[in-house]
Amino acid sequence: QVQLVESGGGLVQPGGSLRLSCAASGSMASTYVMGWYRQSPGKQRELVATINSGSTTNYADSVKGRFTISRDNAKNTVSLQMNSLKAEDTAVYYCNVRSLFNPARNYWGQGTQVTVSS
Repeated sequence: QVQLVESGGGLVQPGGSLRLSCAASGSMASTYVMGWYRQSPGKQRELVATINSGSTTNYADSVKGRFTISRDNAKNTVSLQMNSLKAEDTAVYYCNVRSLFNPARNYWGQGTQVTVSS
């Protein structure tokens, strides 16, 4: 089992920045993919960004150039730096950790609210 604890959400004005962090504990292998997803009311959960153990990253087109994902393998943490935030970035953001080799090992955090509004 892997437990995920997120932090860093909140209210920010359009154009502002926020940094989300997620700490993983438990039986986590360094080979796990770590990432962030988000869900707005009435919409499906969508990929924001992922990063593998070799620091290869993948971003949704809507956040490319504005968001940066990073991880610390020694501390089992993943962060999401969000710049130039827009109203459409408003959502609950979820941390995710998953195994490449075992689909059953797919874990989610409790979610943290990000609201972009003036």
